[in-house]
Amino acid sequence: MTCGILLLDKPQGLSSNAALQRVRYAFGKVKAGHTGSLDPLATGMLPICLGEATKVAGDLIEGRKAYVFDLRLGERTATGDLEGEVVERLAVPAGAAELLHQAAAARTGASRQVPPMYSALKRDGQPLYKLARQGITVPRESRAIQIDSLVQITADGADSQWRVICSKGTYVRTLAEDLASTIGCCGHLTQLRREWVEPFEGQPLQSLEAVLARPEAATLLPADAALPQLPRLALGEEAVARLLQGQQLALEAGQREEASEGRVRLYAQGGRFLGLGEIMPGGALQPRRLFNDLGAGFT
Repeated sequence: MTCGILLLDKPQGLSSNAALQRVRYAFGKVKAGHTGSLDPLATGMLPICLGEATKVAGDLIEGRKAYVFDLRLGERTATGDLEGEVVERLAVPAGAAELLHQAAAARTGASRQVPPMYSALKRDGQPLYKLARQGITVPRESRAIQIDSLVQITADGADSQWRVICSKGTYVRTLAEDLASTIGCCGHLTQLRREWVEPFEGQPLQSLEAVLARPEAATLLPADAALPQLPRLALGEEAVARLLQGQQLALEAGQREEASEGRVRLYAQGGRFLGLGEIMPGGALQPRRLFNDLGAGFT
């Protein structure tokens, strides 16, 4: 059974779901899920969990993301990117690069952001972007976001390039528009690329073309590669047998030293990844999310 995490380099012009479905069919219609949508305009890392690895997708969604984006000042579009019509034009102020640099410093840290109408968020079961295409605007609640880093890479007149490291739920199009607004101008994205999703910084990506041509040659990361932040707990044969029956286990003294309360990665002897458990306040181990295919996903 196919199980693992594919770090796909999503091509421009394709939705995240369309890319997911093509990959899923290439692997024999296996169960699959991606971890954080990218707009069709955007390219870059789209982790796709295949088979039992879908059980760790939630942890990947929670992780930080890094993007490189190009901002063009002087024009605001309906969609916040190149795909929408221009709805506002303003003169680019003198010294825009330095003004943006100063504005970026004020954007780091915790803040709140109102999601754009051109987003996949739903209102009464209807995606907001579908309402926006009908000319309908509805109120949206702001959400908490975290900008860890926002750095200007290059600047040339009205155009500049940036790298941002941010929390989940951050809309880079809105961030770019807010930057432009802060210096008394307007702007929109001309390019957006996601460099990495935590914890896969620096990992190589695989093109959709290569995966579809030879899925058997694609590199799949083991499912537990998504969980390096969780303590590792190795179990003996008897403990594994009881765990697979859904029984709670009393940990030995040495095991209690290896991991405190909270979620842990569980392994059988030889390094076989079993899934996730939780050490309860009293010190007992409770199985939480075990893999059905225990032959998949090794470190």
